[in-house]
Amino acid sequence: MTLYSGLDLLDGDGLRPDQALRVTDGRVAELRPRRAADRGTDLSEGGPRALVCPGFLDLQVNGGGGLMLGDCATPDDLSRLAAAHRAGGTVGLLPTLISDTPETTARIIDLVAEAAAGDPAILGLHLEGPHLAIPGAHDPAHLRPMSDTDLALYRDGARRLPHLLITLAPERVTPAQIAALAEAGAIVSLGHSGASHDLAAAAYAAGARHATHLFNAMSGLHHRAPGMVGAALDHAPWIGLIADGVHVHDACLRLAWQVARDRLILVSDAMAVAGTADDGFTLAGRTITRAGGRLTLADGTLAGADVTMIGAVRHMAAATGAALAETLPLAFDTPHRLLTGAPNKIATGTPARLICLQGDSLRLL
Repeated sequence: MTLYSGLDLLDGDGLRPDQALRVTDGRVAELRPRRAADRGTDLSEGGPRALVCPGFLDLQVNGGGGLMLGDCATPDDLSRLAAAHRAGGTVGLLPTLISDTPETTARIIDLVAEAAAGDPAILGLHLEGPHLAIPGAHDPAHLRPMSDTDLALYRDGARRLPHLLITLAPERVTPAQIAALAEAGAIVSLGHSGASHDLAAAAYAAGARHATHLFNAMSGLHHRAPGMVGAALDHAPWIGLIADGVHVHDACLRLAWQVARDRLILVSDAMAVAGTADDGFTLAGRTITRAGGRLTLADGTLAGADVTMIGAVRHMAAATGAALAETLPLAFDTPHRLLTGAPNKIATGTPARLICLQGDSLRLL
């Protein structure tokens, strides 16, 4: 049992200054304003003011700890992948499968369902493809329209997994397929697409609820052809964003912030090298090089990102001029709202999966 004081607390209800927090057996046992008579661990003693918030939830994690999701064969592999992200403040994630074969997709659905039952860090599954139109770093050979067999597999997966997020291109599916996925409980996200604004808007009307890594691998914003970017800013309830200073220019981060700050969800788009010192890896027989904060194919195509969630939060704050307390919820609260429909609150009885920020340092409580 530990009583922490000397902290400001930030959660989905906002900022509460000068709080005391008691943690017992990994759960929040008490939360209230600090009292002068409190005795325990003063988190701010001898240093800058401590800020405590829920740990980050990353909805796009392709790999980590030397593994891509497709490499994982056991629940322990998935736990190793998730553990690679804890140093960056991530306590829960959606392992993400890049476009693959139907057989691999079915195997990964089974594996993630098993792993999620035993590891609270595994929140479900993100299938990024294979029903995409712009490959990016995906293997073009795997990209294809959605079949009835695919749809049945995903609908079954949505019922078995805690959460299933599926990124698809509107031109590769029908509105009826999107509606069927949404009815089964899947979160449909639009991305990797050259669709027009109107086609994307129709997909959102059919039940899509999210945009995958805004600006990247999608038709751009033009004043007479708003494209996928315009449709996302205009219609998407939630918008994923990679804030690493590489994937999106800071001016576009500021635009997204000004238009949609309450709908933005920061993601790492992490690959196998996350949490390692490796300078590259191989994906579908192609070498991906890690250098200067970038992951690239031989032709320079960006292949995932090399940023932690706390790095993304800090970059978003620097790019927009916002306070850190304003951009932190994009990593813990908006993803929680997408998954659950509720704010991410720190309250008595909830698991104490919290992080403590002091200046440049971050640690798990």
